[in-house]
Amino acid sequence: MRRRQFIGALPLLPATALAAAARVNRWTVITIGNLSRNRYWGESDAKGLRDAICTCTLISGDGFHLLVDPSLAGATEMAKELDRRTGLKPGDINAVFVTHEHGDHFAGVAHFPKAAWYAAPPVAEILNAKPGFARKFEPAPKALFGAVDVIPTPGHTHSHHGLRFDCEGQSIVAAGDSVATRDFWRERRSYYNAVDPELAARTMDHLARIAAIVIAGHDNYFTV
Repeated sequence: MRRRQFIGALPLLPATALAAAARVNRWTVITIGNLSRNRYWGESDAKGLRDAICTCTLISGDGFHLLVDPSLAGATEMAKELDRRTGLKPGDINAVFVTHEHGDHFAGVAHFPKAAWYAAPPVAEILNAKPGFARKFEPAPKALFGAVDVIPTPGHTHSHHGLRFDCEGQSIVAAGDSVATRDFWRERRSYYNAVDPELAARTMDHLARIAAIVIAGHDNYFTV
């Protein structure tokens, strides 16, 4: 897939979604992610030292609960963390959004069978070509629930997309692996497996211009 293919126009938001448009009134980190190897801890990029877990975030508004990058492969563990952080059950989630096609970012998607499964169109195409999913991912519109923007954040993968939304007067980006951790952000460095480190650095520069808070893919959130 060519890099430019996913930067163009995305499908329009369906009329039914527009009718239910709502503002974001709350967001919560469900799991704080970690890397399998971290150069800022003195570890080599050559070998993984631990299982990687991605950061999973819940974005909630009037009439919707949107889960970003469901992170935990165990159904009991995923449900427990969701309840512990929000008091919600898996059946309360209206939609799941996956930022890109790496397995740690959709590890828990199967635990949300009642939710819509979204990914940006090029990511959905890649995911839908993979075996093992109970159903297809839907190509995400430009905005989910009329309140959460789907934005291209390439570099870690060519097709990578994050989410941008406003809450309590601040612009927030759920960045996925376009920002691995705050340490990587400070140096505009991408993770060892990025397909285009230079493009990843430009993406981080762009996020610095549009966000007050960044939710990193394998770290807690931080202010810009």
